[in-house]
This record gives sequence, C-alpha cells and structure tokens, in this order.
Amino acid sequence: MSKYHQGIFRPKNPNKYKGDPTKIFYRSRWELMVMSKLDEHPDVLEWSSEEIVILYRSPIDGRVHRYYPDFFMRRRDKDGKTKGFLIEVKPKAQTVPPKVQGKPTKRYINEVATWGVNSAKWKMAEQYCADRGWEFIKITEDDLGLKF
Repeated sequence: MSKYHQGIFRPKNPNKYKGDPTKIFYRSRWELMVMSKLDEHPDVLEWSSEEIVILYRSPIDGRVHRYYPDFFMRRRDKDGKTKGFLIEVKPKAQTVPPKVQGKPTKRYINEVATWGVNSAKWKMAEQYCADRGWEFIKITEDDLGLKF
C-alpha cells in the first residue's frame, strides 16, 4: 500500500455516511477503492471510516491501546435483513503469520511484531463484533482484484 496516495474522500451519497461527510480521510488507494464501493453500493445502508474505537492489549509493550478499524458498514442482504460489519484493509502479507526464517533479520523481527499487534487488534475486533451480531472482515489486494 502506498503511503503517498492519501486525501479527502467526497461521497456521492453523503446521507449514507455516519459522521462528518466532509472529513472522510483515506490513507491508501485501497481504502479509496473500498470507500467508493461503500458509498455507491445500493445494499450498503450506512458506513463510516475510523469512527469505532476498540481497546486491545499490545503483545509488544503489554499496554492497552486504541484500535480504529478502517470501516463500519451496515448492509442489507438478499432477504432484506441488515447486518453490521467491521472492515480492515491490509496487505495480504500482513494478514498471515510471517514465515519462520533460519536467521532472524531485522525485517523478519518487524514482521513478527506487526503480526503480533495485528492479531491482538483483530481478536478484540472479532469479540466486539460477536457481542453485537456483526462480522469482522479483512480486505486485501486479492479482494480488490489487484495483481502484483
């Protein structure tokens, strides 16, 4: 994900956005793609970006931190029922444990730390969703149809 593709998203359907629709900030091209889909999809009833706060304990420092999942969405299914979702947009490589290497490199140690923090966040997000009858999903470049 490029750190340089950032900006303010201007929704075509601001009434669907729960929050201030003039302050929707995207941090990657992938997040922009998801925002466009949430804004335009007819079955999405409402959505928000980084509006929900979930507390988690970091395995790195043992302290409690705040996690802001990328998106919340409430959508209608084909039977007309509604369901809530928390959505996290991440590179696929960050959604799986790093492969064990013979000699630990600095990169590998960083990947292990990232995986540990992400796992802690996602465990709490899954619990948060379960408590509300929602679903937690991770979206990667594969889900966006991107090939590298």
